[in-house]
Amino acid sequence: MIAAHYHWNIKHVDRPSAEAQALATAADISPIVAQILWNRGYQTAPAAHDFLNPGPEQLHDPSLLHDMDKGIERIETAIGEEQQITIYGDYDADGVTSTAILYETLNEMGAKVNYYIPNRFSDGYGPNVAAFEKLIAAGTQLFVTVDNGVAGNEAIAAAKKAGVDVVVTDHHELPEELPDAYAIIHPRYPGAEYPFGGLSGAGVAFKVAQALREEIPQDLLDLAAIGTVADLVPLVDENRVLVYFGLQLLKQDERPGLLALMQTAGIKSDDLTEQSIGFGIAPRLNALGRLDDASPAVELLTTVDEAKAEELAKMTEQKNRQRQELVQSISTAALQQAVDADHQDRATLVISGHDWHEGVLGIVASKVVEATGKPTLVLNIQAGRAKGSGRSVEAFNLFAALDGHRDLMTAFGGHHMAVGLTVPEDQLTALADALDDEAQTQALAQSGPSELPIAATLPVAAVTPSLYQELAQLAPFGTDNLQPLFAFESATVTQVKVIGKDHSHLKFQLQEGQHQLNAIQFGAAKYVDDLTAAPDDAAVLGTIEDNVWQGRHSLQVMVKDLKTSVTPVQDQRTTTLHAQMFTTVGVYVFFHRNIYQQLRSQLPGQATAILVDGTTQAPVTAEQRVFIVDCPDMTVDLTNVLQQLRPTQLTVYLYKKESLSQLGMPTRAQYAKLFKFVATHQQVDVGHQLAQLATFLQIPKTQLVFMIQVFFECGFITIAHGMMNGVANPAHKELTTAPSYQLRQQQMQTEAELLQCPTAALLQRLHAPFEQK
Repeated sequence: MIAAHYHWNIKHVDRPSAEAQALATAADISPIVAQILWNRGYQTAPAAHDFLNPGPEQLHDPSLLHDMDKGIERIETAIGEEQQITIYGDYDADGVTSTAILYETLNEMGAKVNYYIPNRFSDGYGPNVAAFEKLIAAGTQLFVTVDNGVAGNEAIAAAKKAGVDVVVTDHHELPEELPDAYAIIHPRYPGAEYPFGGLSGAGVAFKVAQALREEIPQDLLDLAAIGTVADLVPLVDENRVLVYFGLQLLKQDERPGLLALMQTAGIKSDDLTEQSIGFGIAPRLNALGRLDDASPAVELLTTVDEAKAEELAKMTEQKNRQRQELVQSISTAALQQAVDADHQDRATLVISGHDWHEGVLGIVASKVVEATGKPTLVLNIQAGRAKGSGRSVEAFNLFAALDGHRDLMTAFGGHHMAVGLTVPEDQLTALADALDDEAQTQALAQSGPSELPIAATLPVAAVTPSLYQELAQLAPFGTDNLQPLFAFESATVTQVKVIGKDHSHLKFQLQEGQHQLNAIQFGAAKYVDDLTAAPDDAAVLGTIEDNVWQGRHSLQVMVKDLKTSVTPVQDQRTTTLHAQMFTTVGVYVFFHRNIYQQLRSQLPGQATAILVDGTTQAPVTAEQRVFIVDCPDMTVDLTNVLQQLRPTQLTVYLYKKESLSQLGMPTRAQYAKLFKFVATHQQVDVGHQLAQLATFLQIPKTQLVFMIQVFFECGFITIAHGMMNGVANPAHKELTTAPSYQLRQQQMQTEAELLQCPTAALLQRLHAPFEQK
């Protein structure tokens, strides 16, 4: 069975509500778009119109931002007096685009300006005392921070003491104690009246540029869009306007650096969307700061030299590939650790390793959370300390969970969903235990899966180009304006296969009547067998995408979640049995008395053992976990027992020590050799000399035992007290009539059906009894 990773909140299954129908009529939009807008709070025709038609008039007056006028006045004074202005940025995509926005703006205004991007590893995040002192010594007379600063109290105080002003532009959470800066321009400053608090760092920098220029800086919309999408801020209100028009500019952008970056990334301007930023441009800009110095990213964004742009783009692409390789290798190790004996039963995960690049640990933590559903810290151990990042789930406030255990850490910061921390190596176990205790306090186990809002349940036939165009009106998509999700619950799944260079992705087709729709789920190759086994019992949740291949367009579902409801089956077929296979309470089914007698004493005390051999079968309550221990002689025996027991979970060992199919049936020459021997030898002690006889006849011992049994049943020999004698002039009888011969044929057929088939075919066969209920 494939269990859903999320709770599917489907509000309107069959058709839009009466309210949505009324909104559709009033706003002249399709009912399904009206339903989505209604669900998201746009419940009047003017509100729906404004959302669907972003315009520059929806941008707010930048002077409404706290300290904007004061900050602008100080920057203009510095320009007029030719004071050295240093833009102090950040090393992520939002930080470098923020830096580029103000650097270009001040350059165009004739300012004496430079920029400084702190190094993630040597400077850390935000204003750094040593960096500030170095820059002041080099001539800086005014700092303007972008995408950081509200937590830079110490460095800003040092700058003020040196007689240097700092204008902070930031959007991060405000601490209890704000720095003593000359100005703090922030959309959520306490008591400020700015209408929209969800700006990114690039968004705030754009507003500063707007105030400096006294007009909307349209040429900077591309940078603002990149920073906004990259920082995962809400894509509503002003952010929606910035990204909407920024994407239009990006499609016809003339920045040499962005053109070169998109070319090396394989991003075509005609197909560019917010996803191109989120999955193409932003990760490459982020890669520089994750692995090394991010300053080249600002140069890439601002250079007008095409040769330099191409050089920087190639270097950025190289860093991104290095980042991808690091993430892949560390993720593989981290995911293995997540399910080992020390971690598999924990509610939260503290995973650590040596020589793990600290710049990518946040990405790795996200991958572990996605795979396990558990809040996760991923740390690199070096010189007795562990440093890294953590990611969480909606139901668990990771910052609050760790905040009360600062005594275990030497550095710590973050928010609900993400943290950064440094821990002494000898405190890792204590930290892991504390985090699990916090999971109990926050009732993480009772929270259930995260909820996803589902726009509607659709039949395959409803997915048309017209529907796709209607939904496209809601773009650009992102935080607080998610791409609509649709459930497909009545289609049959066909053509299931694994794709991708590393065979990690899943592709299949949804079929309903005469209508088909392709579907792809990344990283879901592990579900191929379960999905193949339950083609009529799968439900799919995903977005509707336009797939372009060699210039041809086709619609497909990008799968977000997947589930089936058939009995979960674990394929653990084996040729050896060991004690660990018999530790779980359940019903253990045996088909051979010798194996039953050998193993029933090793089962847990509350477990039940059933022998199904045609003579004995103990009664048992249905709806339990069932283990099929050995391989039956006939497949029908397994089918019958499954129909009777109706297990809630099924594990199949199907143990068989030696494959009869590999051994095969004896040849005519082997039968002739044995027949000639028994005709010329009497009183053969097969009880003690079977091995010597097998060697003499050059017939495998197991095969020889079978042949002797067939001869005995056909009346060709007698066996008494372990002595074998040939029968003189035996009656003619076909070997195929011997019960042992017929049983061997049945066993070989059963092996083909149960042991030699691929997992998908086995699962399909095992699910059949439940589909007949």
